[in-house]
Amino acid sequence: MKAMILAAGFGTRLWPLTEDRTKPAVPFLGKPLVVYALEYVRAFGAVDVVVNLHHRGDSVREALGDGTAFGCRVRYSLEDQILGTGGALDRAKPWLEDDDFIVVNGKIVTDIDLAPGIAEHRERDAIATLVLLQNISYEHFRIVECDESGLVRRFAGFPEPGCRAGAAPLMFTGIQILSPRLFEYIPAGRFSHTTADVFPAAIADGRPVVGHVAAGAWKEMSTLSRYLGESIAAAALRGELNVVGQGSFIDAAAEVEESVLWRDVRVEAGAVVRGSILGDGVRVPPGIRIVDSVVVKAEIVRKIERGSLMGDLLVAPIGPVLD
Repeated sequence: MKAMILAAGFGTRLWPLTEDRTKPAVPFLGKPLVVYALEYVRAFGAVDVVVNLHHRGDSVREALGDGTAFGCRVRYSLEDQILGTGGALDRAKPWLEDDDFIVVNGKIVTDIDLAPGIAEHRERDAIATLVLLQNISYEHFRIVECDESGLVRRFAGFPEPGCRAGAAPLMFTGIQILSPRLFEYIPAGRFSHTTADVFPAAIADGRPVVGHVAAGAWKEMSTLSRYLGESIAAAALRGELNVVGQGSFIDAAAEVEESVLWRDVRVEAGAVVRGSILGDGVRVPPGIRIVDSVVVKAEIVRKIERGSLMGDLLVAPIGPVLD
């Protein structure tokens, strides 16, 4: 089976962590997100995988190489301009048009069993099967409405804050099984989104777009707040207070709580770091207090979009989940 990993986005909501890498190359517990995605599709039989690239594509190439280390073949689809999810599929069509294939978003970590979804896709001869979850926390993910037979009817708005009447709404996980027949509905050679342009067109034409409701852990890392929260929750399951990357050091006289340290970070004696993310090579000097912030070396930043300089560091507020 073949697969495609979507990895071309700018990752603007994870800025400034995405100054020197694309979002799928951001590490989660020390491993790039895109590696989790590749290992996931490989576990369900994908041995030929295409990954689309745009912003900082070399960071993904560095993480995956040619796929040999993961027991598969990885090739890359370069986008000079962002093409959207539909346009990305169109560009990769020569590699994907001979059989059904898996598509996953490169910013998620999950243990959802995809085998039942693949089986349902084949049994129902679907043009597309979207893996859905119940949005039990009513987070800011678009609602997917299905009919009684499990066919997707439309992509609706977002859950209303504080409104939790009835069953939890369904949301799209970014995991899907697609038939090559879907290419009939993808505009050729231009930008398009599958949920806005492609799937609605197929549904309107009476083609079966199946909503496969699954269960399992699913972590989505599109905002700084969500990335930090998921990282600390995962660390807690391992009995740890922080995520500490390779080569990083916390002085015994420093205070570091519920924070993520990437590689080669140093937190000196007397420094305080709470609820923060420290990028590669950051040094927090004695007496400095970092709270609810993301910190990177200023030398990697081309344009300061928010936050302020602190010596050779850029310190930016993490902000809410929906920033």
